[in-house]
Amino acid sequence: MKIVALVPIKLNNERFPNKNIRRFDDGTPLCQLMFNTLSNIEEIDEIYCYCSNPKIKEYLTGRVKFLQRSKSLDTSETKAGDFIAAFLDDVQADIVVLGQVTGPFIKADSVKKCISAVASGKYDSAFSALKLQEFLWKDDQPLNYDPTSIPRTQNLPVMYEESNAIFVFTEKLFHQSHRRIGFNPYICEISKIEAIDIDYPEDFEIANAVYMHLLRKSGGGGDNRSHLPDSCGNVYVAEIFEREAA
Repeated sequence: MKIVALVPIKLNNERFPNKNIRRFDDGTPLCQLMFNTLSNIEEIDEIYCYCSNPKIKEYLTGRVKFLQRSKSLDTSETKAGDFIAAFLDDVQADIVVLGQVTGPFIKADSVKKCISAVASGKYDSAFSALKLQEFLWKDDQPLNYDPTSIPRTQNLPVMYEESNAIFVFTEKLFHQSHRRIGFNPYICEISKIEAIDIDYPEDFEIANAVYMHLLRKSGGGGDNRSHLPDSCGNVYVAEIFEREAA
């Protein structure tokens, strides 16, 4: 069973230009956190950065290889299914691990849980998600509670928000249904730190603040990062967060 990681990147983002290579205050490019996390997962056989611009090569770390994709996939109309289909035309895989660099704080353990679930054959897909138990409204009406009898938050019905960081699915599922989340998915619950997603400049500011705080907590930063828990030289901020919270 061949497990391949796909990391799609484009450098012409309209809402937030060059967000995928934007640097944190210590100089680390955003994309390298996902590269490093995937590179340290032994279950993954191959890792590809799928990008139309060869400039991305200077940012690759760990076991990540460059695979050039068509510039036609860089438009605002391009859907996830479009670049997944193009990728699978070029690369043979039984299981695909789709990692989005805009979800930089996803833990390796969370990715491994998703891979294990799909590889077991019990699930046709898996994805990372944030558990929600909040008071929600839709169309000016409460969606999940009765305002005349307000429940405790922990008694609200559980809902999940896709984190957009990790999706794992079989090649068979995608070719048969053109879906990255199938009909029997495994939902991997993640923390709020892991669920941070970067779409806009203000999202990056929040992520940078979290990253730098955790980096300082670890005793790292600057050129003194050899002791940090990452063989590629960057910190696993989510893992540090867990240790600090323990």
